Amino acid sequence: MGDVETQDFASLRLSKLQHTKGRVMAAKDIFHHAVRAALIKDQWIITNDPLTLQVDGVDFYIDLGAEKLLAAERAGQRIAVEIKSFLGPSLVSDFHVALGQCLNYRLALDSYDATRKLYLAVPVDTYSTFFAIPFVQRSVQRYQLPLLVYDPEPQEVVQWIP
Repeated sequence: MGDVETQDFASLRLSKLQHTKGRVMAAKDIFHHAVRAALIKDQWIITNDPLTLQVDGVDFYIDLGAEKLLAAERAGQRIAVEIKSFLGPSLVSDFHVALGQCLNYRLALDSYDATRKLYLAVPVDTYSTFFAIPFVQRSVQRYQLPLLVYDPEPQEVVQWIP
């Protein structure tokens, strides 16, 4: 690979990262603010943005931590939310990344804060198309992946799938 190609790749990679407190972490998903607003509308209190964990010397940055204090159906529940837009060139690759992150985040939460339930936030359009594919459904079931389906335009939670 030539110097120009290497430099372009490095620039692209760095543009997807941001620095926080001397650490480098992934940039926020483009729907981050929409999901945050949707949770607030749904009467969740955002406790962490991002939820940072350190387990065995490894830093983890889950997009949001939230808790619900009052509502009867979810009172006292604490959640962690990993937000994905699924707008990349390959939905399958986006799904692989999201699933891998969620499996690692769940393992980290088990060590750090087992009271939080991890949800993968998925746009409603992606949920109704890609997540309707039987293989994807089987993956979600096998890995017991809770989903938070959101609509980014009105910034609303559409469905919770435990």
